[in-house]
Amino acid sequence: MSQTELGVLIDVTFQQIQKYEKGANRVSAGRLQRLAKALNVPITFFYAATTAEKQTAGTDSVDVGLEFLETAGAVRLVRAYSGIKDSEMRRVLVELTEGIARSAARSAD
Repeated sequence: MSQTELGVLIDVTFQQIQKYEKGANRVSAGRLQRLAKALNVPITFFYAATTAEKQTAGTDSVDVGLEFLETAGAVRLVRAYSGIKDSEMRRVLVELTEGIARSAARSAD
């Protein structure tokens, strides 16, 4: 996505996007929320510490183990899963996904 396209989505100019990107201007909480929505990522994406930062800080973050949610595919999967109301269907989907993951892990070995 270009800076112009992102600017259109959050109602600012591409120059303003450049200033945000360079850190010349601060991003308000409301604008940050619109950025997350436009980029289809959770707002926590912008706050996620790297593994090295977590180790340096010596503390566990709330999102430990949730780094996978920083990808758009994972967010789409979680959103779709949360839309399934049938508990049996959700259970079957989890088992299927776990089976695929086990198979992929065996193939990688």
